[in-house]
Amino acid sequence: MLGHRSVFKEKVGHATEQVSFFRRRVTDSPISTVSPTFVAMKFDQEGNVTSFEKKKTELCQELGLQARDLRFQHSTSLATRNNCIILRMASLKAILTPQSLLVLDFRGLGLERWLVLELAPQLASQTHSLPFEFRALEAILQHKVNTLQIRLNDVEPVILDTLESLVDPKILSADRSKLHILLQNSKSLSELETDIKVFKDSLLKILDEDEIIEELCLTKWTDPRVFEESSLGIDHAEEMELLLENYYMQAEELGNKARELKGLIDDSESVIFINLDSHRNVMMRLNLQLTMGSFSLTLFGLIGVAFGMNLTTAFEDDPRAFWLVTGFMFLGSGLIWRRLLSFLGRHLEPSVPPLIPPVWKRNLKPSDIKPGVR
Repeated sequence: MLGHRSVFKEKVGHATEQVSFFRRRVTDSPISTVSPTFVAMKFDQEGNVTSFEKKKTELCQELGLQARDLRFQHSTSLATRNNCIILRMASLKAILTPQSLLVLDFRGLGLERWLVLELAPQLASQTHSLPFEFRALEAILQHKVNTLQIRLNDVEPVILDTLESLVDPKILSADRSKLHILLQNSKSLSELETDIKVFKDSLLKILDEDEIIEELCLTKWTDPRVFEESSLGIDHAEEMELLLENYYMQAEELGNKARELKGLIDDSESVIFINLDSHRNVMMRLNLQLTMGSFSLTLFGLIGVAFGMNLTTAFEDDPRAFWLVTGFMFLGSGLIWRRLLSFLGRHLEPSVPPLIPPVWKRNLKPSDIKPGVR
């Protein structure tokens, strides 16, 4: 029996050593041996386009960047690293150098049409003498502003049409389907307003720092001829500042339109509540009038109850008794109802505004007094 126990202990110890050895091998091995790969589209100064795949480490070595520079953590960012401009505009990820523009991970984002049909011709255009990074940065900022404008154009008419139908004073109750549409578009408008604010803040952060504007002029630090052009009167830093200010002002206009539309929603919401309250008050007043009428009929209906009891009076044989009692009941009910309605009208009428004290009257100018009002 003891021999069997010793053999069992030896087997268990051997199995434990194998499991611990396997765990050490798994722990010592790297978590991921495959580096991430970027699908890139490259644009040169002539607008030529090439597509390729490259590992993240190779791309960092080629551009002289760190791995953290290509994380693109923020939804909207514009920064300079090692004579490169790293951009993130929503789904667009790009790296701009003095000679080329790299757009990363563009597949499945709806950017192919814009990249091939619009961006390439803009980069190939030689209408002005500014360096390549100016043309590329302007094209990307213009695409961002156009995207925000399209989103605003999609939301604005739907909101205006919905508000116009909801604010109609003839409507006794608000349509829930239209309220649901208004709620969805209001959320889209809030998201758009947030994206515009983030875009403006990213540009304003650069405009407040002259050093960052200087760093955005990439060609100025690589091509000596740029310094000669600057000495002849072309200040590239000033041109870059004007470029950023232009798109900042466009974003500011979009933000103003979004805020005006949001304010219109808030004002229309107040009007909708006022209309609903007005109709609710009408229904409550009608209900109160009917309640008063029922009370009047019930009050004088007691006379008919009294005559309907098994009691004998001198009126049973009179042929005019029925009509006299019925007429008295309806006449009394009508008078009581009329009296209650007049009482209700007096208490529901708006109160007369208080008179202006003599001290205020002395302070009023003759031009403030309207004609016909004393």
